[in-house]
Amino acid sequence: MPLILRGGARAAALMILMSLVTSACGEVYRWRDDQGRTHFSDRPVPGSERLQIEPPARTAAGTYVRVQKVYDGDTVLLENGDKVRLLGINTPEVAGGRKQEEAGGEAAKAWLKRELEGRRVRLEQDTEFQDHYGRKLAHVFTADGEHVNRLLVEQGYATTDIYPPNLKYVDDMLSAEARAERDKKGLWALPEYRAKTMAGLDFGGLDGWQRLVGKALGVDERKSLYILHFESGFEAHIPKQNVRSFPPLQSYVGLSLELRGWVSRRGGAYFMVIRHPGALVKR
Repeated sequence: MPLILRGGARAAALMILMSLVTSACGEVYRWRDDQGRTHFSDRPVPGSERLQIEPPARTAAGTYVRVQKVYDGDTVLLENGDKVRLLGINTPEVAGGRKQEEAGGEAAKAWLKRELEGRRVRLEQDTEFQDHYGRKLAHVFTADGEHVNRLLVEQGYATTDIYPPNLKYVDDMLSAEARAERDKKGLWALPEYRAKTMAGLDFGGLDGWQRLVGKALGVDERKSLYILHFESGFEAHIPKQNVRSFPPLQSYVGLSLELRGWVSRRGGAYFMVIRHPGALVKR
């Protein structure tokens, strides 16, 4: 999970480093590339050095705020006015505005409402503090210490949506997802979320979160990303800033893979943006 330090962004980089230290691995590595840019990562790479950084002190109990309202399965409003988007997960849409209800959306909202509305929670933030909607990004914990993000995934109400550099609890979340899939809980039992074979599929007719299965045929490098080509012309776009989290991309070629995410189109090409290997599953 590399981070690049440019220009005068030293204060921001220090904040990022402290967030990384509090992640599950608790280690930060630094290295320079051929262009002289400084990178930070939670995983060692050739030529990197491990930094010794002490995490900031925090109270044992943390700060708790009451949940005033649950909007859907992954967004809540706190009584202090903060709108919070739960990190590392995605739940299906509920009906509202221009959005149509997706299978499992109301069930996820009902579960979160039952568990959190009117209760006090503690937030743990990661590297990025807000999304582009101005919502706080956080892992949410109850007063009993329950990790709500993980529970939503474990019960099958949510799928993982790993978005580097926010990698706190990533291993726990992926393990919870694997258990839910194995036990066919929640979304994993619904026909709408069954894996679809790419061959002969009408990609233009796909809405929402998808599971697509196909054989990887080759890898191309572009300016800012790598493209993993699949049968039927489908593509996985892997941003270069995220590629160090993956095994060598060439190792995927020839394998049957399941891509998890949202289908996009640019020109005549259909693709998924894959930012973490958790969304690229070997079948």
